[in-house]
Amino acid sequence: MVKEIFTENAPAALGPYSQAIQAGDFIYVSGQIGINPATSEVVEGIEKQTEQVMKNLKTILTEAGTDFSQVVKFTIYLSSMDDFATVNDIYGAYLSEPYPARATVEVSRLPKDLLVEMDAVVYTK
Repeated sequence: MVKEIFTENAPAALGPYSQAIQAGDFIYVSGQIGINPATSEVVEGIEKQTEQVMKNLKTILTEAGTDFSQVVKFTIYLSSMDDFATVNDIYGAYLSEPYPARATVEVSRLPKDLLVEMDAVVYTK
């Protein structure tokens, strides 16, 4: 069974994809960027963008009836690895042990020229 997860409290998709999809016992949350859903505006700076990304992810997880404790894998995309420590600190403040698996990669460009994007895989059982 495949089910779309959508909330108006997170940014709408910028293309033909869903905010998240539940497939069996897993939820796949699409990449979230630093857009404030209330204003549809990009927030400025790596700290504010990372906070907004985490808030957007949390909102989608809440809509799906879960939370960060059920995330098994994050992928973090950075426009510059120079921001790694800042993002890591903010991201880590939202999590508790046991921490999920994670990959962090530097990319040449992100949507709307943002500085950070994250997606997540959640196990629901």
